[in-house]
Amino acid sequence: MVDVTDLDRERLACALERAFESEEGERRAVVRAAGDLADSGRLAADRGEPLTVETVVSELADAPDGSSLAERWNWWVGALAVAYGDAYAQFGVRRHG
Repeated sequence: MVDVTDLDRERLACALERAFESEEGERRAVVRAAGDLADSGRLAADRGEPLTVETVVSELADAPDGSSLAERWNWWVGALAVAYGDAYAQFGVRRHG
């Protein structure tokens, strides 16, 4: 079984602030969604590795230019849903603030 506790939420918030222009509320919403995804163990089971800060930042960096942080997160979650199934939709960010 893959350890799903590797996501350091404080470190993720700092990394997102450095990597992407965003408001605090938006970062908080994305960190919460990422934490929920990590806690679910779903990504770890599908990919065979836990969700890490580095993974989140790298994946979000691949989103279309000009996307907000929440849009980047939802873009990645959408890609996960296509690759692994619709169950990932529950981890999208609908509202932040």
